Amino acid sequence: MADPIRGQTAVCGLGITEMGKVYGHDASWFAGEAIRLAMDDAGLAKDDLDGLLINPGITGMMGTGISIPLQNYLGLRNLRLLNHMNSFGATASAMIQYAAMAVHHGMANYVACVFADAPLQKGGSAGAAYGGAGRRGPVGMNSLMPAFGFYGANTSYALAARRYMETYGATNDHFGKVAVAQREWATMNPHATMRTPITLEDYHNSRWIIEPFHLLDCCLVSNGAVATIVTTAERARDLQSSPAYIWGMGQGHPGNLPHAEVEVGTTSGATIAGETAYAMAGVGPQDVDVCEFYDCYTYTVLRTIEDYGIVGKGEAADWVAEGHTKPGGALPINTGGGQLSSYYMWGMTPISEGIIQARGSGGERQVEKHDIVLCSGNGGTLDTHGTVILSPNAN
Repeated sequence: MADPIRGQTAVCGLGITEMGKVYGHDASWFAGEAIRLAMDDAGLAKDDLDGLLINPGITGMMGTGISIPLQNYLGLRNLRLLNHMNSFGATASAMIQYAAMAVHHGMANYVACVFADAPLQKGGSAGAAYGGAGRRGPVGMNSLMPAFGFYGANTSYALAARRYMETYGATNDHFGKVAVAQREWATMNPHATMRTPITLEDYHNSRWIIEPFHLLDCCLVSNGAVATIVTTAERARDLQSSPAYIWGMGQGHPGNLPHAEVEVGTTSGATIAGETAYAMAGVGPQDVDVCEFYDCYTYTVLRTIEDYGIVGKGEAADWVAEGHTKPGGALPINTGGGQLSSYYMWGMTPISEGIIQARGSGGERQVEKHDIVLCSGNGGTLDTHGTVILSPNAN
């Protein structure tokens, strides 16, 4: 049985800026532009906003991104809700959840949730943007693992992927099938950075980043911002754009500490977050029409498919290879191209595409049956997780 909150709140506005190698603006400018676009999408004025939830990207972690002063930068006054949040890639889902609960209980009327980042610098590489540039290195006990070469997301996810491969027999061909399928979706997405089709041969020919990951196993790095506006279903019905109703929400934070007898890479927080969201929505994995999954790496998609119960443990690799996730497949996944081919806005990438699909505004890439859209956000090395289930139907 569904929770009474199902369908009582909705995303009423969506703003997506230009994405990718867009120079000359800082994260605050991108945030303001995304919120302006979201307000225009909903048909709202600036003074209608009385809530603001902020998620900084890598520049925020370096002390140069967006935070609480964004309110004053945007000229927003008399807010009823304001917070600066960061559970990494799970934050976007969490912001939507907190905004939904706030408007449902009368704490605010229209809450803007924004992710903005501008790590790319002209002449600099994506690796430099996410490789610790401008940040002090770890000290004390935290410096022990980096001293032996274990540093950054690429390393930790490579170990997780290798464990998955050894456990279930997955290969780089399986990872490549994920990249190829998502690029096929991206060719139909005008917001996507990478729109040239690729083959499995192209995947294998892309340079190694860290085994078992090729370049095409790894997500993009992007400058830009995405903003959503959350309100009650009753208000959303009277606004300019079609609502994406929020059916289910959940979080899961397993605590994957390698020194705590946890086998990193064998599970994610999707198992916990998914159970909560499914129960709230009154649906199960067999009811899902479209999935928008956090895809920092190709491996992450396979793990997430299994942890949401779409297929059994170890079955996702062959299932994806059979073509089920690509255009025309049985269960479309990452229909905008995901973070691998579209743009990297942390958890806002899957959320934004989920809203587009739930509204039926995907154009050439629109999935015909989109009554239940499952969106995920993932942070750390499968440490944090958020789930949002969206629908074009209030109930």
